[in-house]
Amino acid sequence: MVAPALHSLTDLMEVGGGGFSRAQLGANYAAFVMMPFVVLGLYAMQRPRIGWLGLLGALAYGMSFAYFAGTAVYALARATPDYATLLLELGDLYVAHGALMILGGILFGTAVIRARVLPPWTGAVLIAGVSLNLLVALSPMPPIVQTLGSAIRNLALFGMGIALLGASPDPGEAAVGA
Repeated sequence: MVAPALHSLTDLMEVGGGGFSRAQLGANYAAFVMMPFVVLGLYAMQRPRIGWLGLLGALAYGMSFAYFAGTAVYALARATPDYATLLLELGDLYVAHGALMILGGILFGTAVIRARVLPPWTGAVLIAGVSLNLLVALSPMPPIVQTLGSAIRNLALFGMGIALLGASPDPGEAAVGA
C-alpha cells in the first residue's frame, strides 16, 4: 500500500510544484522501485487462482516500473524540469515501457477479476486507470488526465493491499472481499 500511496503523493507534488523537484523525483524513485515487488506480491497472494495471465500481467507491469525507476534517476541526474521534457528526451523507449505498463495493467486487472481472490472492483479500477493512460497516449489531452489515470491505478493497488489485510493465510481457500 505504501508504493501506490507514495506514487500518488509524488504526482500531487509534481502538479503542485509545476514540475519535477529533487524531493519529488526521489520519492518517485522510491515508489517506482517498490512497484515490481508490489505486483509480484499481489500475484503470489492470488496463486494458484490468478493463473498465467496474472503472472504475465504482473511481470509486464513490474518491468515497466523497473524502467520508470531508472527514468526518475535520469531526471534527477539531468535536472529534468518536467514530465513533458522527460518524455521528449527519452522518446520511443519511454513510450514502449508505457505501452508495457498499459498491457500489463489490463492483463493483471483481468486476471484479478477472474481469480476472485481480491475484490473484483480492484481489477476493474486498475483496467480503468491504464485505459485512461492509453487514451492520453492516443489523443491530445491535458497532462492532468495522465495524473488522474495514475491516481486511479494507485487506488486499485491500494485497494488490493487493504483487501490483503483481511486475507486468510491461504488466499486460494476463500475469496477476499467477495
